[in-house]
Amino acid sequence: QVQLVESGGGLVQAGGSLRLSCAASGRTFSSYAMGWFRQAPGKEREFVATINWRGGSTAYADSVKGRFTISRDNAKNTVYLQMNSLKPEDTAVYSCAAGAVPTTASYTYNYWGQGTQVTVSS
Repeated sequence: QVQLVESGGGLVQAGGSLRLSCAASGRTFSSYAMGWFRQAPGKEREFVATINWRGGSTAYADSVKGRFTISRDNAKNTVYLQMNSLKPEDTAVYSCAAGAVPTTASYTYNYWGQGTQVTVSS
């Protein structure tokens, strides 16, 4: 069992940066792949980024590639999402998730956090 708690969301102007954190409970955090997903009002949840258990392999949605960076610190049971050059279309609730493999499909992740709101003003 893994419990996930996100933090770091907020209101930022376009072009600004935010760093999201996802703190995990449980001793097995390092064995899970982690992902970040987002959901804007009236839209479906979409994949943002994923990282494997060791942190050596990452993947990103085309819409955030080059602007967002996913990383993890297994000693701290935490995964991060550094978001730079933010755009209004990045506005959404961002959620982290834990699963067996680093995929882009939300249904493959077993554990989810509650989410944190990110709002980017123009």
